[in-house]
Amino acid sequence: MTKRLNILVTTAWPYCNGDLHIGHIAGAYLGADIFARYQRLRGHNVLMVSGSDTHGTPITVRAEEEGVTPREIVDRYHPRIIRLWQELGITFDLYTETDTENHWRVSQDFFLTHWKKGYIYKDVMRQWYCLTDEQFLADRYVEGTCPYCGFPEARGDQCDNCGRILDAIELKNPRCRICGGTNLEIRETEHFFLDLAKLNEPLLEWIREDKEHWRPKVLNYTRAQLESGELRGRPISRDITWGITVPVPGYEHKRIYVWYEAVIGYFSATVEWSNIVGEPDAWKTWWKDPAARTYYFIGKDNIPFHTIIWPGMLIGYGDLNLPYDVPANEYLNVEGRQLSKSRRWVIEVLDVLERYDPDPWRYTLAAIMPEAGDVNFTWEEFVRRNNDELVATWGNLANRVLNFAYRNFDGRVPQPGPFDDLDTALLRASEEAFDTVGRHIDAVQIRAALREVRRLAEEANKYLNVKEPWKQIKGNREAAATTIYVALQVVDRLKVLFTPFLPFSSQKLHEYLGYEGNIMGRQWTEEIEEEQKKHLVLRYDGSDIPVRWEPSTLPPGQQLRKPKPLFRKLDPSVAEEEVERMLRMASGR
Repeated sequence: MTKRLNILVTTAWPYCNGDLHIGHIAGAYLGADIFARYQRLRGHNVLMVSGSDTHGTPITVRAEEEGVTPREIVDRYHPRIIRLWQELGITFDLYTETDTENHWRVSQDFFLTHWKKGYIYKDVMRQWYCLTDEQFLADRYVEGTCPYCGFPEARGDQCDNCGRILDAIELKNPRCRICGGTNLEIRETEHFFLDLAKLNEPLLEWIREDKEHWRPKVLNYTRAQLESGELRGRPISRDITWGITVPVPGYEHKRIYVWYEAVIGYFSATVEWSNIVGEPDAWKTWWKDPAARTYYFIGKDNIPFHTIIWPGMLIGYGDLNLPYDVPANEYLNVEGRQLSKSRRWVIEVLDVLERYDPDPWRYTLAAIMPEAGDVNFTWEEFVRRNNDELVATWGNLANRVLNFAYRNFDGRVPQPGPFDDLDTALLRASEEAFDTVGRHIDAVQIRAALREVRRLAEEANKYLNVKEPWKQIKGNREAAATTIYVALQVVDRLKVLFTPFLPFSSQKLHEYLGYEGNIMGRQWTEEIEEEQKKHLVLRYDGSDIPVRWEPSTLPPGQQLRKPKPLFRKLDPSVAEEEVERMLRMASGR
């Protein structure tokens, strides 16, 4: 029996200023869900949390563009993000937001603790001031050319091209994000700084500990940054009006800047979850137990915030677990072009879920997940994988085995006769697959794990083609019964192996095989009342999952249900139509 682990799964908190696209899903959320589902099937104590980042400048920029308040933007998009998770099957134990009393309280506690321990200091900083808009510009209100790689659309806090953390005044050819103008000047303003230089050495000691399970790019980047000794104080307050107030007398007019308080959401969400379930100290299970493991699923642009800044904040706060792994993904491009909302080159998930089922999306994005480098999604590949791998390989296998049993063996699992070498070999392969696939998912190698599951489905199809039960049934009913019995066992095991990847179709198959219970667990929305505020959250309960990550055995005689196809075949013209749809949108037609 594997030792039961306490595993915290977290994902980057998306800005609550619009609908999410498939790049977001492939970059962070799908991998986290597959990993969490698998660990739950293993019987581990899993908590998966995240929420909408409501205080980022993308929200205020959109609010100003539309002439509404930032809260109105949040109230529009936060419920839509929650609906997306439900429709795509992303099983957060708690998905919340940052504009809550709980998050304010926890964030201000972090700030004051860092302040009292000497990890925060005050200093005057030089900041861009827009003469046109007559206001200081927060980092993300400034765009320009990266001084390191020359990328012309770098943000004031970070370059998405080379990944360097920036100070906005370093940008070349700066321009104001609000008015688009260049009428800027540098002025001085007093702010609070996180003393990253003081945290450099303890961070270096931590990163030199056993990190062989980290992805090489993540580890090498982090180690290089820390070994350079170039960490310096980073401002964590801003002259803005939307956000969490600085809890220091005389500075209430300033706000804690989003990059500092958003990462605190990983901790505050576990505190909120603990209060919701009526166990206020339950968060300690994942933050105080040295054997607990915390995983941070993010995109590569967020690496420094999760391998340097957030661990530094945890060290400064004291007595909380540091990240066990940060499996950052690279970027997903579409049809050879970088996804871009501003250029209207996007595939928004809520939009495509109106036309296609969720499992084909989960399958395709898992199969091409950008784990080691940028990848390119094409509509042609989406159609091919749906038709060739889901419909023709896996769906056809499950459907023809179940239909054969339903028609020829009174809708029940047949009683087998003696096994031959082919029977034994396939059953053994289906047992061994649990270890092989499990090792890959444990190492957050989602693509490799899915490839192994697909390989077993292909082997099962080959087995049927060799055995030909449709011929056996005519002259040797016992042989046909044995073949279908073996095939049903493998289909049942494949159902479990596919469950982290394809939860919706796996649930249907679970029922066709005659089982009861919901292998997806239970997911629902809930409105949380605080003293002054209320907010919508997504909840999930997987405590009653009726299956485990182990080879199952369908008993002879078990009643089956009449099956239906698990997947829908797509017309090849779909690919061309969807590309044309994207081209029209990008051109404004």
